[in-house]
Amino acid sequence: MNMLEEKVLGIIEKNSRVSTREVAVVLGTDEIDIINALQTMEEKGIICGYHTMIDWDKTDIDKVTALIEVRVTPQRGKGFDDIAERIYKYPEVNSVYLISGGYDLLVTLEGKSLKEVSRFVSSKLSTLDTVISTATHFILKKYKDHGTIMSRKHEDQREIITP
Repeated sequence: MNMLEEKVLGIIEKNSRVSTREVAVVLGTDEIDIINALQTMEEKGIICGYHTMIDWDKTDIDKVTALIEVRVTPQRGKGFDDIAERIYKYPEVNSVYLISGGYDLLVTLEGKSLKEVSRFVSSKLSTLDTVISTATHFILKKYKDHGTIMSRKHEDQREIITP
Protein backbone atom coordinates (compact mmCIF):
# COMPACT_ATOMS: atom_id res chain seq x y z
CA MET A 1 0.00 0.00 0.00
CA ASN A 2 1.38 3.38 -0.92
CA MET A 3 1.21 6.62 1.06
CA LEU A 4 -1.57 8.10 -1.13
CA GLU A 5 -3.81 5.07 -0.54
CA GLU A 6 -3.16 5.26 3.20
CA LYS A 7 -4.13 8.94 3.30
CA VAL A 8 -7.25 8.33 1.19
CA LEU A 9 -8.35 5.58 3.59
CA GLY A 10 -7.92 7.93 6.55
CA ILE A 11 -10.19 10.50 4.91
CA ILE A 12 -12.96 8.22 3.63
CA GLU A 13 -13.09 6.23 6.86
CA LYS A 14 -14.36 9.37 8.59
CA ASN A 15 -16.67 10.47 5.73
CA SER A 16 -17.44 8.07 2.90
CA ARG A 17 -19.55 10.73 1.16
CA VAL A 18 -16.62 13.06 0.56
CA SER A 19 -16.14 13.60 -3.18
CA THR A 20 -13.05 12.44 -5.01
CA ARG A 21 -12.45 16.05 -5.98
CA GLU A 22 -12.45 17.14 -2.32
CA VAL A 23 -10.03 14.34 -1.40
CA ALA A 24 -7.74 15.37 -4.25
CA VAL A 25 -7.73 18.99 -3.06
CA VAL A 26 -6.99 17.99 0.55
CA LEU A 27 -4.13 15.72 -0.55
CA GLY A 28 -2.83 18.07 -3.25
CA THR A 29 -3.13 15.58 -6.10
CA ASP A 30 -5.19 14.99 -9.24
CA GLU A 31 -8.72 13.63 -8.93
CA ILE A 32 -7.89 10.78 -11.33
CA ASP A 33 -5.21 9.59 -8.86
CA ILE A 34 -7.85 9.38 -6.13
CA ILE A 35 -10.30 7.54 -8.41
CA ASN A 36 -7.60 5.04 -9.40
CA ALA A 37 -6.52 4.53 -5.77
CA LEU A 38 -10.11 3.86 -4.68
CA GLN A 39 -10.69 1.43 -7.54
CA THR A 40 -7.46 -0.45 -6.77
CA MET A 41 -8.32 -0.72 -3.07
CA GLU A 42 -11.85 -1.94 -3.89
CA GLU A 43 -10.45 -4.60 -6.25
CA LYS A 44 -7.94 -5.76 -3.61
CA GLY A 45 -10.70 -6.00 -1.00
CA ILE A 46 -9.12 -3.31 1.19
CA ILE A 47 -12.28 -1.23 0.86
CA CYS A 48 -15.07 -3.68 1.62
CA GLY A 49 -18.08 -1.35 1.48
CA TYR A 50 -19.48 2.06 2.25
CA HIS A 51 -21.91 2.49 5.14
CA THR A 52 -24.11 5.13 6.69
CA MET A 53 -24.31 5.53 10.47
CA ILE A 54 -27.87 5.96 11.70
CA ASP A 55 -29.06 6.84 15.18
CA TRP A 56 -32.08 4.52 15.25
CA ASP A 57 -33.17 5.95 18.61
CA LYS A 58 -34.14 9.14 16.78
CA THR A 59 -36.52 7.27 14.46
CA ASP A 60 -39.82 5.57 15.14
CA ILE A 61 -38.38 2.25 13.96
CA ASP A 62 -38.04 -0.42 16.65
CA LYS A 63 -34.57 -1.92 16.57
CA VAL A 64 -32.61 -3.81 19.22
CA THR A 65 -28.87 -4.44 18.95
CA ALA A 66 -27.22 -7.32 20.78
CA LEU A 67 -23.65 -8.37 21.39
CA ILE A 68 -23.40 -12.12 21.82
CA GLU A 69 -20.31 -13.78 23.19
CA VAL A 70 -19.97 -17.31 21.84
CA ARG A 71 -17.72 -20.09 23.13
CA VAL A 72 -17.10 -22.81 20.53
CA THR A 73 -15.07 -25.94 19.99
CA PRO A 74 -12.63 -25.21 17.15
CA GLN A 75 -12.48 -27.88 14.45
CA ARG A 76 -9.26 -29.74 13.72
CA GLY A 77 -7.44 -28.16 10.80
CA LYS A 78 -10.06 -25.44 10.40
CA GLY A 79 -9.95 -23.59 13.68
CA PHE A 80 -12.75 -21.06 14.08
CA ASP A 81 -13.23 -20.16 10.41
CA ASP A 82 -15.96 -22.67 9.54
CA ILE A 83 -18.17 -21.93 12.54
CA ALA A 84 -17.65 -18.17 12.05
CA GLU A 85 -18.76 -18.56 8.43
CA ARG A 86 -21.86 -20.54 9.43
CA ILE A 87 -22.77 -17.76 11.87
CA TYR A 88 -22.13 -14.78 9.57
CA LYS A 89 -24.29 -16.29 6.83
CA TYR A 90 -27.41 -15.69 8.92
CA PRO A 91 -29.05 -12.50 7.59
CA GLU A 92 -29.72 -11.25 11.15
CA VAL A 93 -25.98 -11.15 11.91
CA ASN A 94 -24.18 -7.85 11.36
CA SER A 95 -20.67 -8.88 12.35
CA VAL A 96 -18.59 -11.74 13.73
CA TYR A 97 -15.20 -11.26 15.39
CA LEU A 98 -12.66 -13.74 16.72
CA ILE A 99 -11.75 -12.37 20.15
CA SER A 100 -9.41 -13.12 23.03
CA GLY A 101 -10.57 -13.84 26.55
CA GLY A 102 -13.20 -16.16 27.97
CA TYR A 103 -15.19 -16.40 24.74
CA ASP A 104 -14.07 -17.12 21.20
CA LEU A 105 -16.43 -15.12 18.98
CA LEU A 106 -18.31 -11.86 19.36
CA VAL A 107 -21.45 -11.69 17.24
CA THR A 108 -23.49 -8.52 16.73
CA LEU A 109 -27.02 -8.63 15.39
CA GLU A 110 -30.15 -6.55 15.18
CA GLY A 111 -33.77 -7.47 15.67
CA LYS A 112 -37.12 -5.79 16.20
CA SER A 113 -37.36 -6.84 19.85
CA LEU A 114 -35.52 -8.50 22.72
CA LYS A 115 -37.70 -11.55 22.14
CA GLU A 116 -36.73 -11.78 18.46
CA VAL A 117 -33.01 -11.64 19.30
CA SER A 118 -33.44 -14.16 22.12
CA ARG A 119 -35.28 -16.49 19.74
CA PHE A 120 -32.40 -16.27 17.25
CA VAL A 121 -29.86 -17.11 19.95
CA SER A 122 -31.82 -20.04 21.36
CA SER A 123 -33.11 -21.58 18.12
CA LYS A 124 -30.30 -20.91 15.66
CA LEU A 125 -27.04 -19.94 17.35
CA SER A 126 -27.07 -22.16 20.43
CA THR A 127 -28.11 -25.22 18.42
CA LEU A 128 -24.98 -25.22 16.23
CA ASP A 129 -23.00 -28.36 16.99
CA THR A 130 -19.72 -26.64 17.94
CA VAL A 131 -21.27 -23.92 20.12
CA ILE A 132 -20.58 -24.60 23.80
CA SER A 133 -22.18 -21.51 25.35
CA THR A 134 -23.40 -17.99 24.68
CA ALA A 135 -23.85 -14.77 26.66
CA THR A 136 -26.15 -12.10 25.25
CA HIS A 137 -25.79 -8.40 26.01
CA PHE A 138 -28.26 -5.83 24.71
CA ILE A 139 -27.11 -2.33 23.83
CA LEU A 140 -29.25 0.09 25.81
CA LYS A 141 -27.73 3.33 24.54
CA LYS A 142 -24.95 4.24 22.14
CA TYR A 143 -22.72 7.11 23.19
CA LYS A 144 -20.08 6.72 20.49
CA ASP A 145 -20.02 4.35 17.53
CA HIS A 146 -17.22 3.89 14.98
CA GLY A 147 -15.57 7.09 16.23
CA THR A 148 -18.76 9.15 15.94
CA ILE A 149 -20.39 10.69 19.01
CA MET A 150 -24.06 9.74 18.78
CA SER A 151 -25.61 12.45 20.94
CA ARG A 152 -24.01 15.51 22.37
CA LYS A 153 -25.05 17.02 25.65
CA HIS A 154 -27.25 20.06 25.29
CA GLU A 155 -25.12 23.01 26.29
CA ASP A 156 -26.72 25.96 28.03
CA GLN A 157 -26.51 28.92 25.63
CA ARG A 158 -27.58 31.52 28.21
CA GLU A 159 -25.17 34.32 28.99
CA ILE A 160 -23.60 34.17 32.43
CA ILE A 161 -24.19 37.32 34.47
CA THR A 162 -22.10 37.90 37.56
CA PRO A 163 -22.57 40.66 40.17
